[in-house]
Order: sequence, then structure tokens, then C-alpha cells
Amino acid sequence: MPLNINQIRKCFPALHQQVYGKQLVYFDNAATTLKPDVVIEEMKRFYEHENSNIHRGTHYLSQVATEAFENSRLKVAQYINAKYPHEIIFVRGATEGINLVASSFGKAFIQKGDEIIISALEHHSNIVPWQMLCEEKGSHLKIIPVMDNGSLDLSRFSEMISQRTKIISITHISNALGIINPIKDMISIAHSRNVPVLIDGAQGIVHTQVDVQKLDCDFYCFSGHKLYGPMGIGVVYGKQEFLEQMPPYQGGGEMIRDVTFERTTYNDLPFKFEAGTPNVSAVLGLGKAIEFIEQTGMLQIRQHEDHLLDYATDFLSQIPDMVIYGTHPKKTGVISFLFKNTHPYDIGVLLDKMGIAVRTGHHCAQPLMDRFGIPGTARVSFAMYNTTEEIDVFADALQRVIQILK
Repeated sequence: MPLNINQIRKCFPALHQQVYGKQLVYFDNAATTLKPDVVIEEMKRFYEHENSNIHRGTHYLSQVATEAFENSRLKVAQYINAKYPHEIIFVRGATEGINLVASSFGKAFIQKGDEIIISALEHHSNIVPWQMLCEEKGSHLKIIPVMDNGSLDLSRFSEMISQRTKIISITHISNALGIINPIKDMISIAHSRNVPVLIDGAQGIVHTQVDVQKLDCDFYCFSGHKLYGPMGIGVVYGKQEFLEQMPPYQGGGEMIRDVTFERTTYNDLPFKFEAGTPNVSAVLGLGKAIEFIEQTGMLQIRQHEDHLLDYATDFLSQIPDMVIYGTHPKKTGVISFLFKNTHPYDIGVLLDKMGIAVRTGHHCAQPLMDRFGIPGTARVSFAMYNTTEEIDVFADALQRVIQILK
């Protein structure tokens, strides 16, 4: 069944506002999605009722909060089909998740002279942590090239893997271009050479149904705020066999089993990686966001977003002197574009005055922009609540912007 967009839109309070006297058109979903009322209400409910720390309390409110927190962990595990709930680690977001793996996996497995492979499509959060690790360990970072259409050069990828390659870290879906990488094939190639793979799923989790066991990835990291959930919460999925061998990322409460001044022993998974008081309300909100997506239907969401992508691409492609970056057919609801020699910031500011929210700049993918020889792009990105009527409003506004910038 197709989505009931009008009913869905009623669930997102932030949609129903005006910007500069214009009805908001929100096309900045790749940066963060808006939140449905059930997520907002769940977080509010927690602070009005339990408002209690988890795991360590014997009183009623703490026990209720602990049960709700662990139920959310179970929801996440089931949603991505993790083998065990304790393979789900709660962090602040995909950025912290990648940093956790780079730090802890690096301490356990990376030596001087070893190699780490990433791609030229990566967000800075999947570049900088590995650079820092290489500087610390004396290891080397190797980059999978990007083709002119935004896809990865897979022939080069296979050739780059060597006996010194210790981990490969690649994005599922490019936040800057919307290109969907063939991660299952890439994981198979890597595993045939006994190399583990981390997937940056910040965009992948919201546009595709992720099955980590089917993908056979070793790590999968994502943020809640791009999945219609709260900011400040994210997930690291890691195979038990790796998580057990990796040292803790941070020290403090909860991640310990026993502490003396002479020695500390660490807690079991997942608590070994969850030091300190967690963002309980955000974890509960993430659980509600997943419920909302499941009730709506990921397949229907994807079909709707693909329709919006095709509709907007058709319009943009007909504009003279308009360049779309990321033209490979395997992509999802993101379009990055530039008009002539205009700066993307100018496009974004003018569209904003017309009530349309887009993202401009290098999208935390500066090396990718350098690859195309541009300072950045204007980017529109779609979600389940967007409509073709909104794209029509955007099309009219963009034509006015073009006339101003000519």
C-alpha cells in the first residue's frame, strides 16, 4: 500500500510552521530528520515520570527505566537483525561510534606499517578518526577512488587490499551524493582476504532495511537523529568476537566489574563500552522512532523517496547550466547540484528566504568536493513526509533564484 502522506505529515509537529512568512519546505533530511510526536512524547514522558538512572538502582523508578532502556536495545537489535542484543552499543552518534571502533579496534589490532582502507566518498567522521589512528600507530590510510558518476572504483578496491590491510571502513550511502555503495559485495571481497569491515550507516539506516547478519559486516554505526529519533544518541553494532577482544573506549562507572587502586576488571558486553550515565530519554526516543518506521513500512518509505528523487531529478536535469553531482543510477533521496559558477551558499540563502530549507557547503565531505573541483554544492534530501507538491514549490523558487543569480 502507498503511504498516506497527509496522515504521516500530521505526526511531525515541526512541519507545520512558517519561515519568513512562507510555509516551511524541509529538504535538509540528510543532515537531520524531523521527529514524530511519539518520539517527542516518549522523551517528555520519561522526564515527567521515571527520570531515574538505570542498572544501578534497586528502587522502582530505576527498575522501570532500566527495563525500558534494555527493551530499546532489543528493538534496535531486532531492527537490524543483530545476532545478540549485547552486540548493540549505545553512543552519542555515528561519529562517536566510528571513533570508538577506530580507537578500540586500533589498540587491539593495528600495528606500525599496517593499512586501513576508506573511500573518497567518506564523511569527515569516517576519515579523521582513521587519520588520527594512523598518526598514532604509524600505519597507512589508503583511499578507494571515486568515478565521475559518484560510484566507487571497485576494480581498484580489490587491488588495494594487501596482507597489511587490517580494516576497511566505508559508507553505506554517501551523505553528499546519495550514491548507494555495493557494500555486500565489498564485504564479501574483504572477507575473502580475512579483512573486517566497518560500515558508516548514518544514511543507510534511514533509507534501507539493514540486516547486519545478511550483510555480514563486522561493525555498523549510525545516528538516531537521522532515523527520525533524537539527537545525541547513536548505535555501534559489532560482532561479539571483535567486541570481546577490544579494550574499553572510556573508563568510569557502569563499564567496570570490580575496581581497586591496583587493578580494574571490566564489565561484560555491552556495558564495557557504555561508561557513565547514558542518554536514557534519547534511547527510549530511538526505540519509538524505530516503532514508527516499522508501522509505516520501510519498503513503502523507500518507494516514496525514490519517486521524489526521480521527480526532482527530472526537473533539475532540464535546467540549462545546472550540474548534478552523483549521477550513478543506484542512489537514494539526495540531490547535490550547482548552477553555473554560483556559490552554493547564495542558492541556500535565497531559498531560505522563500521558506525552503536546503543544505549548502561541502557536507563534511571536503575531499569529495576537491575530487570534483568545486567548493561545495546545494543539496536537497527527502524523507517520508515530503511531497511532490513541495518539490513544485522548490522548483518555482529555484527558478526565481536562478534569475537573481544570472
